[in-house]
Amino acid sequence: MAKALGKGLAALIRNYNPDQDNYIPIKSIMPNPNQPRKKFSTQHMEELIKSISEKGIIQPLAVRQINNNQYELISGERRLRAATHLNLKTVPVHIMTINDNIDSIELALIENIQRVDLNPVEEAEAYAILIDKYNLTQLEISKKVSKSRSEIANKIRLIKLPAIIQDSIKNNKLHYGHARALLSIEGSSKILNTYRSIIDKKLSVRQTEILVKSFKIQKKHKSISSKKYTKQSVWLKKYLNANVKIINAKNNKIIIEFSNDKELESIINKIINE
Repeated sequence: MAKALGKGLAALIRNYNPDQDNYIPIKSIMPNPNQPRKKFSTQHMEELIKSISEKGIIQPLAVRQINNNQYELISGERRLRAATHLNLKTVPVHIMTINDNIDSIELALIENIQRVDLNPVEEAEAYAILIDKYNLTQLEISKKVSKSRSEIANKIRLIKLPAIIQDSIKNNKLHYGHARALLSIEGSSKILNTYRSIIDKKLSVRQTEILVKSFKIQKKHKSISSKKYTKQSVWLKKYLNANVKIINAKNNKIIIEFSNDKELESIINKIINE
């Protein structure tokens, strides 16, 4: 089956023949529990409903038989919803012979990617199911959906982002490019603060990338500064018996930490040599 992937759903069905399609009751079709698409564009659905009401369902749904009177949907979720909305009693289907759930989710994922792009988070969740539940590797997935392994890996990382950011991606408030930039930031609080800046200031992907790059430059400068004065820091810590930080950035400064008034008095006395 893997050789046929990436060529459209018809290529996945051996000896496919439109004349062999059947009409079965809508009530006999169960949704695919592994359906990767969670959100459906209202505009696209309205257009599809109008098209089906005028011309009918041109391309049959793909299903697999569960028992004598029950079928599981493999592809055609939008067509099934549109038919239900129009109160159709039956729909044309092609019954596929599939022996396990992994084939089912592979076909559902591939069909959705090829027809109307899943949002990046839905795509990531589908890949995660293939990995966690069906033990596929990223390389195996990349071959099956005709995408690079690095792209699969980058998409899966989206699941690590805070829920509010994932929801923004799903609702098209945040672009995939924004999300990739956010993933390179360390610390959840900084990620959330940057996300709020993107939303509040309506930053473009390019502006976000520049902002995130500035964080890395600042971090690098701080690292260089701390190494530059290592000997001095060690000497001051030993002499003052306190934690000392020497910062060489925009504002050169020495930070001396103390726990209580007694420690402060001791530090001051040492500084003025008393």
